[in-house]
Amino acid sequence: MGTEVVQENSKQNDQPEKDAQNQSKESINQEEWSSLPEYDTIIQQIDKEDYNFKTVTDNEGKRILLLIDQGGVEQYKTIYIKNTSRLKIIKIDGEGQIFNEVLTSK
Repeated sequence: MGTEVVQENSKQNDQPEKDAQNQSKESINQEEWSSLPEYDTIIQQIDKEDYNFKTVTDNEGKRILLLIDQGGVEQYKTIYIKNTSRLKIIKIDGEGQIFNEVLTSK
């Protein structure tokens, strides 16, 4: 019986470490997203909800991201053309394209 208690305690002790690791990964990702040249414009153009960013494609020519709400539903798709700095933002629910402009350097 003593062994079972020790094993349970070790499992419980592992959980907070895993949670802490996940939290640090999320914050690292947030810093990673905010460094993208299109990030500020995306945030200005979408509603003020909290979204998770998911990379669909990121190659020499373009970067495609999905913005997913807290319920796991894809809300926006962004397409950033790197050589022209053109950003397109598409609202997935049928509203369609809400932004299509060349971004200027700050």
